[in-house]
Amino acid sequence: MRAGRVFATQLRAGRGVFGLLCAALCLANAPAWAEKTPLIVGQDGSRTVPEGSPLRKRLEVEAVQVVVPKDTLSVPGAIVTEPARQVPILAPVTGRIMALNVVPGQHVKHGQPLATLLAGDTAQATTDEEKARAGLVLAQAAMARAQQVKQAGGAATRDVEAARAALVQAQAEERRAQDRLASFDDNAAAGGKLILRSPVDGVVSAVSMAPGQNVTDITAPLLSVEDLSEIWAVADVPEADVDQIHIGQSVSLTLPARDGVVLYGEIATVEPDLRPETRRLRAMIPLPNPDEDLHPNMFATVNIQLKQPPGLMVPQSALLMNNDNVTVFVETAPWTFKRRKVGISYDEGEDTRVLSGLSAGDRIVTRGGVLLNDD
Repeated sequence: MRAGRVFATQLRAGRGVFGLLCAALCLANAPAWAEKTPLIVGQDGSRTVPEGSPLRKRLEVEAVQVVVPKDTLSVPGAIVTEPARQVPILAPVTGRIMALNVVPGQHVKHGQPLATLLAGDTAQATTDEEKARAGLVLAQAAMARAQQVKQAGGAATRDVEAARAALVQAQAEERRAQDRLASFDDNAAAGGKLILRSPVDGVVSAVSMAPGQNVTDITAPLLSVEDLSEIWAVADVPEADVDQIHIGQSVSLTLPARDGVVLYGEIATVEPDLRPETRRLRAMIPLPNPDEDLHPNMFATVNIQLKQPPGLMVPQSALLMNNDNVTVFVETAPWTFKRRKVGISYDEGEDTRVLSGLSAGDRIVTRGGVLLNDD
């Protein structure tokens, strides 16, 4: 019996030593276990990176600071003709082109003949005016004769009234014929010819007619004349920056085709509507162009001078999309992070201006935040 109790005691002792030995082995392997668990997600959505996790070497955490932004907004642009200085030349009547006096690129003066059109309507308008003028002379003579006869006692009152009515009709017909002829300005010539003249000093930018051509559509331009002594630079402002643009802001322009040339001006007008295809707003800057060195459709970079108040700027690498929201991971405790929605305004280089969701001093993940995503 005694031998049995001793054996049982030794067996229990052996089991105790084995248990202690297993516990010691588990503690020795704890760091390896931690490395296999790089991220712990809490019920409140927080992410904790435990000690020994390889994520700690891949995350960069920085404090949000108040930054004075740059005072220049650079946007793409182009050189265009001012709409009021680009004049299409249309024929007021149908007819046939008799002569073309200019070619594209030719400089013209105000009133200079551009082309000659033979038009039946012009001939009819000239003839109608001559007939109306002759009829007016006849009606005036008849009225004077009727008044003289009445004064002599040889005509009835109704004869005078009839002469007066005929005179009024003749005057109205003469005014109508003159107005019709005046619609051609001073371009109508003898024989039904109509001379198309330049309405401005400028350059012929396009010609879409030739001698002998019949003009059947009076809404189609035959020529186009541009006054390039002053042109516009158009700045395409992104939708996110339209609130920073206003009339009177100073701008500087650089042109890829004019290396080293910088032009200066001010915003004169801003279109009210965004362009639907680009989601950009157009701002126009008038520029003098006396030597016509600037040509329409040249590319430009427009630098708009801004006056921005200090604000919070964060690296773009800190911003993450989550369910159509812009978010960042904020450190709520050492190596514990929680997702937070932020409102942003515009990009400036590699940084983005934050309008809401963060405060100065908040520590956020600036690089590697995508590794904290679990959804």
